[in-house]
Amino acid sequence: MAMGSCGIRGGAAARRHAAMLGIGTANPTGLLVPQDVFAENLFRVTNSDHLPELKEKLKRICEKSGIEKRHFHLTEETVAAHPELLDRELPSLDTRVDMTADAVPKLAQCAAAKAIAEWGRPAADITHLVFSTYSACQAPSADLRLAALLGLRPTVSRTMLSLHGCYGGGRALSLAKELAENNRGARVLVACSEMTLVCFGAPDGGNIVGHALFGDGAGAVVVGAGPFLDGERRPIFEMVSATQTTIPRTEHALGMRVSGGGIDFHLAIQVPTLVGQNVEQCLLDAFRGAIVEDDGGAAPPPSPCSGNGNGRWNELFWAVHPGGRPILDKIDKVLMLEPEKLAASRHVLREYGNMSGATIVFVLDELRRGRSPLPEWGALLAFGPGITIEAMVLRCPR
Repeated sequence: MAMGSCGIRGGAAARRHAAMLGIGTANPTGLLVPQDVFAENLFRVTNSDHLPELKEKLKRICEKSGIEKRHFHLTEETVAAHPELLDRELPSLDTRVDMTADAVPKLAQCAAAKAIAEWGRPAADITHLVFSTYSACQAPSADLRLAALLGLRPTVSRTMLSLHGCYGGGRALSLAKELAENNRGARVLVACSEMTLVCFGAPDGGNIVGHALFGDGAGAVVVGAGPFLDGERRPIFEMVSATQTTIPRTEHALGMRVSGGGIDFHLAIQVPTLVGQNVEQCLLDAFRGAIVEDDGGAAPPPSPCSGNGNGRWNELFWAVHPGGRPILDKIDKVLMLEPEKLAASRHVLREYGNMSGATIVFVLDELRRGRSPLPEWGALLAFGPGITIEAMVLRCPR
């Protein structure tokens, strides 16, 4: 299928795309746990050594996870001081909310300060703030606290995204793209900050996979559309087209629920298969919506629209949320990707685990720091409750 029939447009229809102008990441300094000792530590701290079969199961999951270490805000000392965190039958939501009220925005501040410094303009020039988290459950919420910590103007337009989970970073970036492109001169700060202490508890048969995967982290991106201002850095990634797709009748497969004992995660074993069955169509929809700016001869995206394993997906670079090793393996297989194409995602999974919505920012940061030049065109993918798939067409400015 020719590129024209894929809906890629240029010339008079072109418009100036939003771009990422600064990227920052941060992890808490409370606890760094190697994955090979995580199960032993967890069962010791939670007084669960009387469940040896469950411990062995967690060890096997950890060994196959593709994760080497993870960062946590919650320390052993804090767990010892708050035994209510271990028993889901005890009310602990108030404790968890109190513990995250400052910690979540402060971690976001660390990432945002890096992104703003790279952007090159004062924090007061930020016009919009989009904050995504599943880890804070109160109002005024973490977005207001972050705005105060950074010294943003009282007129900053704030949007809070709650409980979007692992697709929260993708949704926040898509919203930032829309805000930047439809508000002349807008500069949007995207912040994602996640802490597992809101769902931490003693291991049981229902939460074992989550224990093996999730870690804590924050990511931030400054997004803006031209004309660009004095001091602003050259765009890192242009954000060409974005789509959101919810796979019908998959609400049962992946979700979160707030209860008196914290937030409960539900992750079905079918999630990688469901993502694999739908990811290519989501990508095709994103590419059909792409608009190529007529900037004096820029090459159009490669034409993957014929699909069916024609190999054109390998002409792109890839920013894929590493929800887990099976998800990355499934995407590799379905899209017939070459081994190195998901290297950035696998690196982030290995070094940090799954940090929910913040993880995609770590992947973007890893991509742009790679030793080899990236292809001009790329794709971003994030997955979360629903099952929801966020897809975005990216371009490296030349």
